[in-house]
Amino acid sequence: MTSLDIVKNYYDCFNQQDWNGMLALVSPDIRHEPNQGEARIGLEKFTAFLQHMAESYAETLTDMVFFTEPSGNRVAVEFVVNGVYKKAEDGLPPANNQTYVVPAAAFLAVSDGKITRITTYYNLPLWIQAVSQ
Repeated sequence: MTSLDIVKNYYDCFNQQDWNGMLALVSPDIRHEPNQGEARIGLEKFTAFLQHMAESYAETLTDMVFFTEPSGNRVAVEFVVNGVYKKAEDGLPPANNQTYVVPAAAFLAVSDGKITRITTYYNLPLWIQAVSQ
């Protein structure tokens, strides 16, 4: 399976809310670099992050476009996040099942058949505006 196949499978699992499927595709020493805050390193921290996200948000990704570089070890993906804000986060607006649609992107590194890094970017002020209306 190519790095591109692994990343596409990862996002297919995301859209199916198959957290175990996602976790099976990441390295035990995964480095997750979120849009805000410090990097999470390791499967335990990434698993806790996924659990927290599942409690607070319901998201589906659409309009996915994948890019690879010549070695095939890095994959970028551009997508639209279609979500529901279910549970409030500290420092963010109250949650009342507001819906949102925001563009985002991620950059992933793959080694030895596992995703070793996931870096995600989106426009947080745009998201705040969407859930505050």
